[in-house]
Amino acid sequence: MGKIKETLYSTSNGEFLVGNSEKLLKGKLYEKLKGKVDLIITSPPFPLNQKKKYGNLKGDEYYNWFINLAPLYSDLLSEEGSIVIEIGNAWEPERPVQSLLHLKSLLGFVENSDLRLIQEFICYNPSRLPSPAQWVTVNRIRTVDSYTHVWWMAKSDFPKADNSKVLRPYSKSMRSLLKRQSFNAGKRPSAHTISEKGFLTDHGGSIAHNFFEMDPIDGDREVRLPHSVLSLSNTNSNDFFMKKCREMNYTPHPARMHKGLVNFFINFLTDENDLVLDPFGGSNTTGYCAEINNRKWVAFELDGSYAEQSILRFQNPVDNVKLKVY
Repeated sequence: MGKIKETLYSTSNGEFLVGNSEKLLKGKLYEKLKGKVDLIITSPPFPLNQKKKYGNLKGDEYYNWFINLAPLYSDLLSEEGSIVIEIGNAWEPERPVQSLLHLKSLLGFVENSDLRLIQEFICYNPSRLPSPAQWVTVNRIRTVDSYTHVWWMAKSDFPKADNSKVLRPYSKSMRSLLKRQSFNAGKRPSAHTISEKGFLTDHGGSIAHNFFEMDPIDGDREVRLPHSVLSLSNTNSNDFFMKKCREMNYTPHPARMHKGLVNFFINFLTDENDLVLDPFGGSNTTGYCAEINNRKWVAFELDGSYAEQSILRFQNPVDNVKLKVY
């Protein structure tokens, strides 16, 4: 990408910049990146009612800020590129009522650009702390808000995508079926007719669902996450980055994107050497996943302390990443 003064560090595949991504992307980086980004994947500040260290807006201020990102991101996107945004639910201030702000923001984002919503995903985390705390653990009148929305958008109805690269492991019954090479064909109650050989080809796994159960609900039940997610799931609290944060007495970014989630969309929507961008990099989960998947990448973070802490991700000797810190 070429060195500029805001760069904190770089690798052979990408660079991490400190500063306001909107201002930087509207500056000299704009012409360099315009029409060349294959995937924008990010978890922007959520529309929370309490102010967080990583920054967040509320109400109309949040809505206007969010939808005005759309034309910029659309300009940066290649014709076959995608935008993937993870965002949580919002609640009305001091009320046990869910806000419509995140939904209005999605509609405004799409309508304020040439984008269209390709598909919605749900990222379910059964390990999340009970929230909103006042209504869940104090008054005990609501259930735990345990999932986030993941919205996949693009400029084309047919953005680059290949679900054969993110297959789930087959179920035990499907593995048995493939082994015996026979099953109960014929007409189903749904009126679908299943051919005699329709399910006898081994494709290496089953097609992924748009629901991610990042941690198992039941330890005795088989969870069939896509291979690309499974390789990076169930280790968030004990991975190299978290261990290093504890060793150095760092407080890790509180709203880190799940590595398995990022890995899934990188593999699903891009090829090697494609360019991945994260405007709200935090501790740079996106850059790290792009690096180990041999994608080009550029990420931004406004908070210098979170930016500095992200260097730890690339110090794992197993990954053998050559990092240049400026």
